[in-house]
Amino acid sequence: MISATQVLLKADIVKAVSQIAKRAIASVVPKTDLEVSEFQVVNEPILGYMPGSQERTALEASLAKYSGECEDIPIVIGGKEYRTDNVQYQVMPHDHSKKIAKFYWATPELVHKGITTAMAAKADWERVPIDEKVQMFLKVSDQMADIYRADLNATTMLGQGKTIIQAEIDAACEMIDFFRFNCFFAKELMKYQPISEDPATTLNLLRYRALEGFIASVTPFNFTAIAGNLAYTPCVMGNVTLWKPSDTAILSNYLIYKIFRDAGFPDGVVNFLPSDGPVFGKTVTAHQDLAAISFTGSVPTFQWLWKAVGENLQNYSGFPKLIGECGGKNYHFVHPTAEVKSVVASTIRSAFEYQGQKCSACSRVYVPESLWGEIKEGLIETQKSLKVGSATDADTFMSAVIDRKAFDRISGYIEHAKSSPNCTIVAGGGYDDSVGYFIEPTIVQTTTPTDRIFQEEIFGPLVTVYVYPDKDCMSTLEAVISHSPFALTGALYCHDQDFADKAAVKLRGTCGNFYVNDKSTGSVVGQQPFGGARLSGTNDKAGGPHYMLKWASPQAVKQTFVPLHQVGYPYMQQ
Repeated sequence: MISATQVLLKADIVKAVSQIAKRAIASVVPKTDLEVSEFQVVNEPILGYMPGSQERTALEASLAKYSGECEDIPIVIGGKEYRTDNVQYQVMPHDHSKKIAKFYWATPELVHKGITTAMAAKADWERVPIDEKVQMFLKVSDQMADIYRADLNATTMLGQGKTIIQAEIDAACEMIDFFRFNCFFAKELMKYQPISEDPATTLNLLRYRALEGFIASVTPFNFTAIAGNLAYTPCVMGNVTLWKPSDTAILSNYLIYKIFRDAGFPDGVVNFLPSDGPVFGKTVTAHQDLAAISFTGSVPTFQWLWKAVGENLQNYSGFPKLIGECGGKNYHFVHPTAEVKSVVASTIRSAFEYQGQKCSACSRVYVPESLWGEIKEGLIETQKSLKVGSATDADTFMSAVIDRKAFDRISGYIEHAKSSPNCTIVAGGGYDDSVGYFIEPTIVQTTTPTDRIFQEEIFGPLVTVYVYPDKDCMSTLEAVISHSPFALTGALYCHDQDFADKAAVKLRGTCGNFYVNDKSTGSVVGQQPFGGARLSGTNDKAGGPHYMLKWASPQAVKQTFVPLHQVGYPYMQQ
């Protein structure tokens, strides 16, 4: 909401600029640096996909199209396609015998070419008025909501193992929301202008430039929306990017690239560079023009990138920004006054939707002894009802985990639970990779919150419960922060106002997204800006108004129209 004071101030500036224009020199800041056409945004509606619906029919057609072919996906630099001898394949997680994409890893020389190409494209892209950039992004968003919606969802389902609803809230709704809301937040940035006490004498303006260099965007498999956001959102502010997509999300990510390309996005602004991680990382962090790294992925990879930047600090033309999100060991803390049915349903959804592969998935639960019997029964009965199967089956609740590496890691934790004296398998515990990388939704009980299964990120369909004595409720809550080095999301289930108020203070440092009587997953762009601190990342809150400032280099411009002729000050004359 713009205040009346802001409206009057803006009117004064406009009037002053028009008066100044009559003089020998007008404002040196063009209006195109400051003005964006007014528009409003709302969150993209989630479609229902009921049998026979238009969206269901379109999705089924797209699934048939993409499941019947193996798309050849090139490296793309400046609009030109490249292929190398290092051939890779993306397979369906729920049927790993089926290849859906053939792609190529870029060489160090091609990554370097991507940098050179991006920097050349930047000169022209920066000069495009921000209003034109915003209009292009809004056009693409509308296309994604319409003609490309089914294809975005289908490629995400087949390549990343998401069910209909999980693909819809990600590849369609969240990505559309990212682009629309980020453009809206960029527009809102322009509305603030510094104080000009007398604009006819001195005019103060603030404009936003691109960062000085290129951005390396390293994106994850688990959210198509995050991939699109990290690769393209910085471009709204005039930046250029080198996009390293995840090997296990190539199909959907390349579709995003093609959508922007076909909408008229200039060649070279975003360069599509599937690569071996170390090859890409070493090349970009060694280049003097690195302006920022935009990252979502594992802690070790982000730490490696951060260290590499530090080791090359003396070689850069500036100080690169590092923006990263690294997952979490997210908790549900259950108070004795909690509603059992809500705890059960919310924990099942948070822990097992998308096979527990959301950054925000619940992985540890604190339950009071007084409620454990009822909650345990509810969890077991609900777990039995969950269908695990092909991502394309409408009645599937969860499908296969992303790849062999994930399967081996998660099954290793299950074997630990089976052999550890601290752990008991409450439900699930099975796994089978003969057709797809399937792991049963697994519930473990531990007798100690210091067991590794309760502290380490697993990133799979495994949730561990620690049952605490009711009398130790507050001390257990106070210890939550010490049980894991992560701090991404957390949830409190409680109907005692006094305890909830105290808990909100005690848990302040445990997560960047805190939920009360709601699950730890499900953040929505513009509603719950997302990110966490500690080992969960740099907490830059994607989906919120602050995010666009990460991709801008502000410049304050003071222009005086009444010449200074005197050196001294009045009091000196006395």
